[in-house]
Amino acid sequence: MAAPQATPETGSGTGAGAMAGPVIPGTVPNPPGSSSSPISGHTGRFVGAVLPWLSPLVILGLWLLGSRQGWIDDTVLPSPGAVLGAARDLTADGTLPDALGTSLTRVVLGSVLGVTFGLIMGVISGYSRFGELTVDRPLQMLRAIPFNALLPLFIIAFGVGESMKVLLIAEGVLIPVYLNTYAGIRNVDAKLVELATVYRFSRRLIAFRILLPGALPNILTGLRFALAIAWIALVTSETVNTTSGIGFILINAQRFVRPEQVVLCIIIYALLGVLTDWLVRLLENRLLRWRKGFSGR
Repeated sequence: MAAPQATPETGSGTGAGAMAGPVIPGTVPNPPGSSSSPISGHTGRFVGAVLPWLSPLVILGLWLLGSRQGWIDDTVLPSPGAVLGAARDLTADGTLPDALGTSLTRVVLGSVLGVTFGLIMGVISGYSRFGELTVDRPLQMLRAIPFNALLPLFIIAFGVGESMKVLLIAEGVLIPVYLNTYAGIRNVDAKLVELATVYRFSRRLIAFRILLPGALPNILTGLRFALAIAWIALVTSETVNTTSGIGFILINAQRFVRPEQVVLCIIIYALLGVLTDWLVRLLENRLLRWRKGFSGR
């Protein structure tokens, strides 16, 4: 009996030697486990950690050069040395640490409150047609109202104490979390919900085991926007009859014409915003490890 003829393996084969696709003449396919990225391993992690700070360092260098050469008016934009001196003085007398602690507390409380209600409203509106009809329109109207317009009403309703500041931050955080939760749930494949319904999953199980995990990428994107808005809402709330916080230092610096303290407060807000965004990115990397999306080339 003639021996069976061996046939070349193709991309449709299932064996270990099956190729992932056709090979273009003159090219060498990537070996298994290799990456198409030119930067990988320890070098890639180092570049990824250092490169994002290169542009801020260049800006800082230009700022320092312009101050030393007299190209920048110190009364408008003080030198980095003057700003650093203001930070040192405010830290030495305890003003800056106390202000940071107060502002962070307000942002954390307001963000927790806003994220909680944003998730609840997003799930109600995204999962239920009746919920969308009753919840979505008022929140869309609230989204169009700026902080400055809401501030007088919040002062009348809650006074000028901590409640007003925390609730104003919560209102700012709620909207992006709601919008992204709603959009994420509506983007979940409807066949998954139909399959869960056939297997008689409860509405609660469908919401927490299918819809929320499917909407998680959108929710985390909304959280990044929400935390950025939280700092904006903090600045707005701390400019009204406050005696503590970064905004209090900012208002006093404006009143007594201390531009180095004004710039210091602006830099602190920027750094805190970058810090919170970095924390959400870490959360994304942990919770979305299952997602193999395009990460750039």
